[in-house]
Amino acid sequence: MHALGKQLKIRIGALPILKNKESALRVEVINQKQEVKNLAAELAALKPIEEKFLPLIGRFPTRQLNIENLEVSRKKIAGVTIPIFNGLTIKLKDILWHEAPHWYPDVLNFLEDKAIKTVRFEVAKRQLEILENERKKTTQKVNLYEKVQIPDLEDAIKKIKRFLEDEQNLSKAAQKMVKARKMQA
Repeated sequence: MHALGKQLKIRIGALPILKNKESALRVEVINQKQEVKNLAAELAALKPIEEKFLPLIGRFPTRQLNIENLEVSRKKIAGVTIPIFNGLTIKLKDILWHEAPHWYPDVLNFLEDKAIKTVRFEVAKRQLEILENERKKTTQKVNLYEKVQIPDLEDAIKKIKRFLEDEQNLSKAAQKMVKARKMQA
């Protein structure tokens, strides 16, 4: 009974914390869904520009493009670690700019902008995935504690108390019967 009482106390103490975590994650998931939606709109806005640059991109030396620096850090939100996009640098290696066509810088800027927005979008999708998964797990844990484990533990403790009370009553009754027999004898 003591061990069950300890488990019950732990779960009752953890339940408000889990509920707070669940609500914080729910808010973050809503915000992240909006962020993903905004980034998808930004990427969609690049389509007309991409169509304009498509003939030039075909003649652009994309094999000489090099991702020089991709910065992704980690951040904790409600105890969940998610990736955060910090920046991306793309360089065109081994090129003589004074010999390159005049449109190279425009295409390079477009490709860099598209790469940055694509990476931001993918990182945001990954963040949403992580947050939704963690929110789902936390909701399951809250429901498990609230609807299954806490009621089961309370029920088990009640049954043990009743059993112990019954044992105590039977023991007292047996003692009274023995005492009554001794008195008669």
